[in-house]
Parts: sequence; C-alpha cells; structure tokens
Amino acid sequence: MTENKPYCEKIRQSLERHNVSCSYVNNFCDLDGLNIIFVLGGDGTILNIASECAKRHVKIIGINYGHLGFLAEFEREKVGDAINLICSGKYETEKRSLLEVNCNGTSYLALNDLVVQRNTGGNSFSNTVRLQARINGSVVDNFAADGIIVSTPTGSTAYSLSAGGSVLTPDINAFIMTPVCAHSLHSRPVVFNDNSVLEIVKDDDDTPLNIVVDGKVVAVIDKNAVITVKKSPICIEFITRSDSDFFNKLFIKLNIWSK
Repeated sequence: MTENKPYCEKIRQSLERHNVSCSYVNNFCDLDGLNIIFVLGGDGTILNIASECAKRHVKIIGINYGHLGFLAEFEREKVGDAINLICSGKYETEKRSLLEVNCNGTSYLALNDLVVQRNTGGNSFSNTVRLQARINGSVVDNFAADGIIVSTPTGSTAYSLSAGGSVLTPDINAFIMTPVCAHSLHSRPVVFNDNSVLEIVKDDDDTPLNIVVDGKVVAVIDKNAVITVKKSPICIEFITRSDSDFFNKLFIKLNIWSK
C-alpha cells in the first residue's frame, strides 16, 4: 500500500465525505468484516488478494495503477467514477469461478490459473516433463512438454492465451487445459465443463515439477504425484458498471502490447 498511499488517502477522504466508513487493509486479517475493497494496482495485486476476499465474501473493485490491468474495472483517471458508483449503490457484481487445486494434501485457490511446469533452476533443471491428464477418470492425453496450464475463464486471457489457448468469456461454465510447448503434433488445448474433476498425473521418475498458482510457486514435486483440479465451491465477486463490455476491454487491453 505504501506506493499508492496518496491515492488511497484521497479515496478514503472522498468516501468519508459520502458518510461511507472505510479503513486501510494492511494484511489479510484486515479483510474480516468488510463488504467491499478498493484494490489499487495491476492484475498481480488483485491476484494476490483475490482468494482471501473470496473466503470472506468481500467484493473487489479494481483501480488500475499497474500496466495491463485487465482485472481492474476502472483506470486511475476514473477513480472518481468508481467512488460515485460505490456511494450510489447502483453497481453490479460479476461472479468469477476459482480453481481448487489439491497437491500432496494441501489445497490452493486460483483465480487465474494453475501451471504444472518443468523446473529450470540450478541442478534441478529439466528439459521436459511427462504428464498424463485425466478428466473424470478418462485419459485425455499423455504429454511430453514444458508443462500444462489449467485456466479459469478469467485466466484464459493470461498465460493460457500466450500458449495458444482460447479466450473464454467470464459467463462460460468451463475451464481450459493448455499444454506448453508439447512435443507432439496432436496435443492441443481442451475446454471442459467446470463440473468435471481433472487429474494431472506425474510420471514416476524424479524429474522435478513446479506447481504454480496464480503466478506463485507453491510447491516443487520430485516424486510421482497426482494433482487434482476442480471448481471451488466459493467464488470471487467483482464490482462492475452496468455498461461494462468484456469484448471492448479485450480489444483495447490486448492491443496495447501490439503497438
């Protein structure tokens, strides 16, 4: 919060002028009892706090003070509009699904994606990994690849898109599994119903795997293992405008980098 403190203070003062009580969030426990949180930053900032907000049913309104800002509803110059929207109470909400990832007895939540990938560090470097993907017990494919991305519709415009996956609109009840640099001509992204259970099975060799949840390495596996992925029973709510246009945002944001 330190970097954006002057902006946060302006928002706090504006809200208090509208008789809306507010406080700063310095750690996750400060989320307890809140209804709405203003998140100032880029997509990474929102991803860092999204699962904790979902657990507490705290709605997110994103203000883009980062770079791409695909998850933010407002740009920084429109922060006044964001404040007015909240104070009017005439905002809408959009629910986004989360992945529930289970690995070695530990569960993780992901708003964007899970990435199971080869390790590229030091003596643990590996060229490719061998993984089998099963959906509801049926084998989908055997992969020799750099890894596999499992993405929500929210994350379909992130790493998965860069790896050749399709864009999923937020209202689609599906996930997408995208191989990364697969050593095969037939391995392609697979879109599947989000009521399914996906299992990613590691070969029983000692090739290490990085387990990456929303851009953070949460575990390294060097033995045979099964990573289970399914839709979480909880979701995250984003505050949106009534005129919010997903495809317009997609066109504008993704063309920023092509200029």
